[in-house]
Amino acid sequence: MSSSFRGGLRATNQRTKATPSASATSSTNTASSARPRPSDKLNPKTIDPFAEPRRSPSAFSAVYSRGGIPCRLVHGSVKHNLQWERLPETIPFDPLLITLAEGLKETRHPYTFVSQEGFKELLMVPGAKEKVLPILPKVTAALKGALISKRLMEKTYKEQITAALQELEQYGGKESLGIIKSKIPTYCSTCS
Repeated sequence: MSSSFRGGLRATNQRTKATPSASATSSTNTASSARPRPSDKLNPKTIDPFAEPRRSPSAFSAVYSRGGIPCRLVHGSVKHNLQWERLPETIPFDPLLITLAEGLKETRHPYTFVSQEGFKELLMVPGAKEKVLPILPKVTAALKGALISKRLMEKTYKEQITAALQELEQYGGKESLGIIKSKIPTYCSTCS
C-alpha cells in the first residue's frame, strides 16, 4: 500500500467520526456489545483462588439487615452497647431468642456482638424463666449448632457458648438442665 492511500483512508475515518448520526451511533453500540471481543478468547474468566469465598448470607444476618431484630448496635468510644427499639420485657422470646442463638455462629461484626449481647440481655430480663422454658429445646438446638460449627471449636468461642448454656441453666430452673442434657449430652452442669 502506498502512503497516499493510507492518508486518504485516515481522512475519511476522521470525517465520519466527526459527524456521526444518532442512528449510526446506536447501531454500532448494539453491534459491538453483541459481538464478543477477540480478547475475550485470550482472557477467559477465571476464579481467583486467593479471593475471599462468596457466602450466601446466614439466616441471622439476613434477619438483622431486614430489621427483624429490634435492637441496633450503638458504637461508643470505648464500649459498644445495644439500643432496643422496645423494652426487652415486652418482646416475645419465641422467634427472637432462637434467632439470636443461631447468630452465635456468626464471624463478622456487628453480627457477633449483636447476637452475643442480645442473647445475654434477653436472659437477664425479669420473667425470662417463664418465657424461655417453652422454647428451650429450640434454643438448645441452636446453641448445639453453634458449638458444632468449625469456628466455635476454638477455645474462646467454646467458652462463650458454654457460658450461654450456663446462663440458660441458671435462669431456666431445674427443668432446663434436663432439656439441655437431652440436646447436648456432653454438657456438664455447674449448679449441681
